[in-house]
Amino acid sequence: MTESSHENVPSRQRRRFPGISSRAYEHPADRSALVALRKLTGFDTVFKALSGLLPERSLRLLFLSDSVRVSDEQFAHLNDMLRDACYILDLEKVPPMYVKQDPQPNAMCIGLDEPIIVVTTGLVELLDEEEMRAVVGHEVGHALSGHSVYRTILLFLTNLAVKVAWIPLGNVAIMAIVTALREWFRKSELSADRAGLLVGQDIQASMRGLMKIAGGNHLHEMNVDAFLAQADEYEKGGDLRDSVLKILNVLPRTHPFTTVRAAELKKWSETREFQRLMDGHYPRRGEDKDASVSDSFRESAAHYADTVRTSKDPLMKLVGDIAGGAGDLGGKLRDKFTGAGSGGGSATNGAPGRPQDPEEGSSGPSGPSGPSGPSGPLKD
Repeated sequence: MTESSHENVPSRQRRRFPGISSRAYEHPADRSALVALRKLTGFDTVFKALSGLLPERSLRLLFLSDSVRVSDEQFAHLNDMLRDACYILDLEKVPPMYVKQDPQPNAMCIGLDEPIIVVTTGLVELLDEEEMRAVVGHEVGHALSGHSVYRTILLFLTNLAVKVAWIPLGNVAIMAIVTALREWFRKSELSADRAGLLVGQDIQASMRGLMKIAGGNHLHEMNVDAFLAQADEYEKGGDLRDSVLKILNVLPRTHPFTTVRAAELKKWSETREFQRLMDGHYPRRGEDKDASVSDSFRESAAHYADTVRTSKDPLMKLVGDIAGGAGDLGGKLRDKFTGAGSGGGSATNGAPGRPQDPEEGSSGPSGPSGPSGPSGPLKD
């Protein structure tokens, strides 16, 4: 294949999605927030007016001066992947992409006026071509959704929270906003994982990439089915104490846990929604202005209700029981917290609860994770 042909078609035959709207792959919770924000007249204008307060210009100069810009002359294979991803998702303007020296596997998409994509050398060295293609598609999905605007705001607010920590209640107010943004942020990562699958069109490569992010480049020692089984065990295991620990563990994170991301993506790849999308039936970008905010919120609410109804997590099951009018609430709470009625009480054994993996940072493609800026595998 000649060099010029890479400008127009993917490096191997893949389905293309002309005019696709990001609503086609966005997680319901992510989609409802974005539809509402896009309906706010002048929203983007106001945020862009704040660009002088944000670290975007500084970050652009930093990457330009201290990283390698992807092009036909530098990291040409990544440049081909980037153009392929933009071609498949029909993103007209190819965002600049940089490779940054950092052993931590990581990627991100930031920017208010124009998104930029950054990947670390740790990530480039960890993943094979098809796994990396899914990551590049993940980042292009962020750009198409407009996530980079709101992620840049989150980075700014996270840094601001540190600076105003001495002001009474100031830090509390900002951290409340940051916590809410992080919940959206985690759902937006699930959206971008879906975009990565649409670009790579290889679910096994997507699974391998997430598994490597969790366990390193030792595929001969790992198994996708066993990795997905971990996600199932994580969701349904333990009692209410473990459920509370799960919430506390995930609150400071900008990304869902890696096993959870893998399970969510695998589940979506097996839905009729995904098959219809692959068959060419998807919402178009030109229809975005007519998208209903109320419909999006109803879809989001229905998703959360279904999550509670089908979840194997002890806390979610209890919430479902309460919502369903289950009786003997006091007894249920006692049994859930003590482990009684769970097959002989083996969940307790007198221990304070099953230890949780203290994994810090994030799990996947890209994002700011704290006051010092982006860190952790695949953060945007």
